[in-house]
Amino acid sequence: MSRTEAPPLPEPLRVPVADSHTHLDMQDATVEEGLARAAAVNVTTVIQVGCDVAGSRWAAETAAAHANVHAAVALHPNEAPRIVHGDQVPPGAGGGRSRQGAREGGGTAALHEALAEIDALAALDHVRGVGETGLDYFRTGPEGMAAQEESFRAHIEIAKRHGKALVIHDREAHADVLRVLADAGAPERTVFHCYSGDADMARICADAGYFMSFAGNVTFKNAQPLRDALAVAPMELVLVETDAPFLTPAPYRGRPNAPYLIPVTLRAMAEVKGVDEDTLASAVADNTARAFDY
Repeated sequence: MSRTEAPPLPEPLRVPVADSHTHLDMQDATVEEGLARAAAVNVTTVIQVGCDVAGSRWAAETAAAHANVHAAVALHPNEAPRIVHGDQVPPGAGGGRSRQGAREGGGTAALHEALAEIDALAALDHVRGVGETGLDYFRTGPEGMAAQEESFRAHIEIAKRHGKALVIHDREAHADVLRVLADAGAPERTVFHCYSGDADMARICADAGYFMSFAGNVTFKNAQPLRDALAVAPMELVLVETDAPFLTPAPYRGRPNAPYLIPVTLRAMAEVKGVDEDTLASAVADNTARAFDY
């Protein structure tokens, strides 16, 4: 089987759910094709997430054109040091993923200009989230940390100012992400996209009321710590996502991901939680609507 071939449609869910984090602009299908395939398996809503100014504009425009698409807008954590320093960060899962490519460096003023554009987009009704923002120590080294944290703090304020959900990207930066959230004051609704912490961190997030969104990597053989975290995460704080076209769930790992594969991940999650898929799907649907206020 070709690694580039799209996986088959899974058995449809009986309860409609949402993909809480996807990148339709990075997938091979048109928006209409992607939404139709998702609807065929009862994935009826998607959150389209921007990673830079151009991608965030596209997310907002797409949400305005489709009732079952909601937008989140932001500068990805790896975008902030790019803007400040003009660094070329290698593209790939977890950062540097925009098709628009890296922006030329322009210093702190350029970062503030980009953040002002995100702020304006966040005011739109069909934009339901500010993110993905946060910290990424995997693809950005110490020289980029200051710009990342400045950008993260700015996004927190944007989310609070507009009453939107904050969507967190946290890669190998758990302690600092939690520190900044506690210091700056997290918005009322905060979502850890592609949750990557362990069970102890899940308990901390639960105590703070943060939503935890699990992606296809929860199905990977080496992901027992993620499954342990899911096991202790309260049902009322659990979401499901694809982060498509990345993180395709097993047994299709390495092949293109898309919102229609949500049922594969959700069924694996239901096994971990020890509940039937309808129960988890109902909870996830309610949680996503509550997190993104739609």
